[in-house]
Amino acid sequence: MKLSRKWLAEFTEVDAPAREYAERMTISGSKVEATEEPSKEIENVVVGKVVEIERHPDSDHLWICQVDVGQDEPIQIVTGAQNVNAGDLVPVAMHKSLLPGGIKITKGKLRGVPSNGMLCSLGELKLDTHDFPYAITDGIFIIKEDCRPGDDIRPLIGADDSIVEFEITNNRPDCLSVIGLARETAATFGTELKLHKPEVKGAGGDINEHLSVEIKNPDLCPRYTARMVKNIKIEPSPLWMRQRLRASGVRPINNIVDITNYVMLEYGQPMHAFDYACLDEGKIIVRTAEDGEIMNTLDDQERKLDSTMLVIADSSKPVAVAGVMGGANSEITDNTKFVVFESANFNGTSVRRTAAKLTMRTDASGRFEKGLDQENTWDAVQRACELVEMLGAGEVIDGIIDVIAKEYEPLKLDLQPDRINALLGTDISEEFMAEALESLGFTVENGVVTVPSWRGDIEHYSDLAEEVARLYGYNDIEPTMLKGETTMGALTVKQSLERQVASMCRALGFSEIYTYSFISPSAYDKIRLAPDSSLRNSVRILNPLGEDTSVMRTTSLPSMLEIMSRNNSYRNENVRLYELARIYRNIGEELPDERVILTLGAYGDTDFFKMKGAVEAILKGMRIENVSFEAESENPSYHPGRCAVVKSGDTVLGVMGQLHPLTAAAYDLGESYAVELDFYNCIAARSEEKGYEPIPRYPAITRDIAVVVDDEVTIASLVNTIKKAGGKLLKGVKLFDIYKGEHIQAGKKSTAFSLKLRADDQTLTDQMADDTVNGVLTAIKDELGGVIR
Repeated sequence: MKLSRKWLAEFTEVDAPAREYAERMTISGSKVEATEEPSKEIENVVVGKVVEIERHPDSDHLWICQVDVGQDEPIQIVTGAQNVNAGDLVPVAMHKSLLPGGIKITKGKLRGVPSNGMLCSLGELKLDTHDFPYAITDGIFIIKEDCRPGDDIRPLIGADDSIVEFEITNNRPDCLSVIGLARETAATFGTELKLHKPEVKGAGGDINEHLSVEIKNPDLCPRYTARMVKNIKIEPSPLWMRQRLRASGVRPINNIVDITNYVMLEYGQPMHAFDYACLDEGKIIVRTAEDGEIMNTLDDQERKLDSTMLVIADSSKPVAVAGVMGGANSEITDNTKFVVFESANFNGTSVRRTAAKLTMRTDASGRFEKGLDQENTWDAVQRACELVEMLGAGEVIDGIIDVIAKEYEPLKLDLQPDRINALLGTDISEEFMAEALESLGFTVENGVVTVPSWRGDIEHYSDLAEEVARLYGYNDIEPTMLKGETTMGALTVKQSLERQVASMCRALGFSEIYTYSFISPSAYDKIRLAPDSSLRNSVRILNPLGEDTSVMRTTSLPSMLEIMSRNNSYRNENVRLYELARIYRNIGEELPDERVILTLGAYGDTDFFKMKGAVEAILKGMRIENVSFEAESENPSYHPGRCAVVKSGDTVLGVMGQLHPLTAAAYDLGESYAVELDFYNCIAARSEEKGYEPIPRYPAITRDIAVVVDDEVTIASLVNTIKKAGGKLLKGVKLFDIYKGEHIQAGKKSTAFSLKLRADDQTLTDQMADDTVNGVLTAIKDELGGVIR
């Protein structure tokens, strides 16, 4: 938003230089992006009057001009322009003058004749015919304004202004206006805010005899205000209006268009003007479009509408896309005699979506989409009609049509000075808080704050605290130590465990990776999921970058294998990777079930048992007890004979094993291993109590046993049986040998375990150790059919 300081002065007087103004406004919350000083780009350029002109003696296209520049004697200037005549007022760049763009002008000679400066064209002053419609582009600028020889050219062309460009955040659409920024300026500098109440004299008649307005969708258009003007005269706007528009970055067009733009800049309320003759039956109907309805907008583009878009229509056709752009079928032309001024309030979300669908973002849509003040429509249309009368652009018909489909209810909040001071760490008086809020347009009465209609961003007492703080001055708030609940920060259990697990993975030799949560649907084929697998039911992305990133993953395995494959292509021989990956299971609700999966992947110097050992170490570090590994042959992604489901009691934690050869081949991998553990299930299975074991006071005894069992008996079942039978004296079990071959019956295997025995309250005797070992062997025989070798 560009703000003219000359325009600002109409509402509040501030004498601060540009730099100070910018700094103080930024500190108070209105960030200044840049400042412009047009007067510094033009120096020593004045109005001159051509008093005499004659041809150059040595040129057929040059003229020698005697120019009165307000000095004792006219100065001589040679020019090649053919549109200069005696008596003309022209811009004169004197000796040692400066023009926009850093161009310096000095005296010299042209074809031997002295020239003490230069006559300027519009372009040389960074102007065009929109700024001065009566001028021409290919000659000297002939001035027709009220001025005298010797006058500084800068006030005449609006270059004596200071322009401030603000960065307006989306929550402050009220500051997309001169009045809004004037209010902020007055509050910041403590000056008086002078607001003008528009007054319209009117020319008789009754608008209701010509026009009717109906709102069919109150949610998308809570208010619609309209006035009519007859006997329109289309002509250029006066100089002061053109200069203000130009300073704000808006190109002047004609008086009617300029009035709507002027009001939009001054009040922040976009307006539109319709040719009344183009409105069938004199009706304005605010409705949603029909699917497939067609209209041509003012940019001469055909637009195909749908039922989600709000339009302004007459009895038979749409004449504008609400809040975005008018239609070519109701455009103001030189033949227009009756004009309808529209000042309405539209739903910001609806306008934004419509503009995006039609790819036609405009100044109006950019304002409406931020949510405008519906109480502003009346004053805005009144101001437009007041300007019509000031400019003599037409006669305003009496009466205003103001349809309020949804009443505005002002928000009231308790001031709560103690809470505000506690939040800010200050000791600001309640009186200052009330004065600060009132300077911004709030009403404070008996400790209750009424929020003004233009401040839709205020919802909570903390918002009031922010208003107080920025006017009190952030730099004036004394630093204080944090106290109370503000210091009670800590990691959640999930965050703490994530860091702990990541640390354990790195300690076990795994390197962390990060992968995208969106993948290609073809990834499910590469890991051999069945066509009817529930894991194929992915959440699809509405606007994907491509097919390879079109769905949210339901399993982290493809992402891990992609990185392993890439490392293998780089000839990394031994790879160990981990990721705390997020997956998204489509459960048929608005949001998917989002889970974290601890994923491990490895190839090279590893095998099934090393990966199993890593899983056991991680789960032990998480204090997860009763961990077991059950053979799994149905998982299509893993080797049917080298895959296990990891459990804690009856809770399934995940799966681990060697990749199926076909899965590995799909990623150009050899023998590779992977682990997928549901991190949330692991958190649920962990023990909340931390166990403590003192250093043993008595020595341990180690006994080895070797038993022969059937091939179908798993090592896990043997270990569980040994632990159960070993009782309190058994402190550890370790498998150290498996043997098949000579002296072992077919279908059998020999397994050897080392048992660590110790008593906590005495030195263990041989008899106690023998009894424990015999009990273990008996249990193996009775439960698993094992015999001592």
